[in-house]
Amino acid sequence: MRRDTTTRLGRKAENQALAYLCAQGLTLLERNYRCRGGEIDLVMHQGTTLVLVEVRLRSKDQYGGAAGSVGSRKQRRIIRAAHHLLTMRPELGRMRARFDVIAIDGDGENCRLNWIRDAFNVA
Repeated sequence: MRRDTTTRLGRKAENQALAYLCAQGLTLLERNYRCRGGEIDLVMHQGTTLVLVEVRLRSKDQYGGAAGSVGSRKQRRIIRAAHHLLTMRPELGRMRARFDVIAIDGDGENCRLNWIRDAFNVA
């Protein structure tokens, strides 16, 4: 698959995840927070909780699907980005934080969105 197609599909998945989470009452603080060590797709809050969201899209369920693609290496990169975010925005550090995953499996009209709260923790 070409890089521009992958980027476009990823952006579409992030838009879908964002709309879903906003409909669930979460509020967007930042999108695509990047630092040298990693990236957080969506930085949101729900009440007094900081929600750091990884959005994954897989067209096929092979190898664990979208949820299974958030392995330990990816988790470390997200955690690294979270540490950087909290250093740069210390006011967010006063909130309880959790790592969620929005896993979208399928393509086109047959997508299944799965919101996994507290998908992983800082070890």
